[in-house]
Amino acid sequence: MRLETRLVQAGNRQDPRTGAVVMPIHHATTFAHPALGESTGFDYARLANPTRQVLEETIAVLEGGRRGFAFASGMAAIACVAQLLEPGQHVVISHDLYGGTFRLFHQILPRLGVTATFVDTGDLDAVKGALRPETKALFVETPTNPTMQISDIAACAEIARRHGAWTIVDNTFMTPYGQRPLELGADIVVHSATKYLGGHNDVLAGLVVVKDDELAERIHYYQNSLGAVLGPQDSWLLVRGMKTLAVRMERHEHNARRVAEWLTRQPMVSRVYYPGLEHHPRRAVHERQASGYGGMVSFELARPEWVGPVLGGVRLITFAESLGGVESLITYPATQTHHEIPREIRDAVGVNDRLVRLSVGLEHVEDILTDLEAAFAAARRAEG
Repeated sequence: MRLETRLVQAGNRQDPRTGAVVMPIHHATTFAHPALGESTGFDYARLANPTRQVLEETIAVLEGGRRGFAFASGMAAIACVAQLLEPGQHVVISHDLYGGTFRLFHQILPRLGVTATFVDTGDLDAVKGALRPETKALFVETPTNPTMQISDIAACAEIARRHGAWTIVDNTFMTPYGQRPLELGADIVVHSATKYLGGHNDVLAGLVVVKDDELAERIHYYQNSLGAVLGPQDSWLLVRGMKTLAVRMERHEHNARRVAEWLTRQPMVSRVYYPGLEHHPRRAVHERQASGYGGMVSFELARPEWVGPVLGGVRLITFAESLGGVESLITYPATQTHHEIPREIRDAVGVNDRLVRLSVGLEHVEDILTDLEAAFAAARRAEG
């Protein structure tokens, strides 16, 4: 079956007793044993839950992996993967990435003896130059959050493989509908499923998919030991959201392309970041490994004093953190999603005080453009 069909059929007829089209929510935390030494496959909910299992099996199939694992948040998922690393080991990681991931690898893991080097993973020479004998993983965001930098997943994976390191890809922006890193050579895929996979700004979740059984056993051990698993209600909500992923992503991309093109024509905008624009420096790389461009657009205003009036001038678009929901959101990374990254590092990768990020929603695109136009007009009036 094609991916669109698998998405729609997720959870269908998973209850053989009733034949329910929608999978049940199993709130039970413990399960009866048929007899001494026997199990139904479910013993305690931290180890396995029937509702969560459907979600984990679904994401594994969608990403083309061996097993999937569901967590209480995207950061819980990444933190679990980080347990694979041991003191003295080293990670090469994208220099432009979500602030929470930066915090984990820059501030928390070094206290445990795991170090990281942040580079432009789209520059393969920089990746090779950052490798050390103790390098155990290459962590890639592509497109990056928020400046939409692109890395060649297959080439990165080959470099890592030759070095004896894992390749970990954060696929949150593209989702398995648009990009499948495991098929390109990656070993592990992570998602903040709160975003496009859930799609409705109503569930907090993270997912991990691995492509071999040995990694699967290790991740399962850490998932059970650390206990940051996704609850059954949220697992059910996430599967329900994923059923419409394909049609949502098509509309997200349609609207985002229109918005990005409109922004390139605005005198108040000095730069637009979107991999679907012809001027994007690594558009060809992205097109080799992805089937679309996604719904995220970032742009720089020509003057920092315009940021406040633009953020305050939107009425349809919501000024809020997060992304990937049906509603359009506008975010100021410097003080929201990336505020814990030191300013000199943010400025170096383009997350400056003029950068604004748009999660383009499913509203009628003309209404989105009208709202942006009004916000820009408000900024011009505020300038006097």
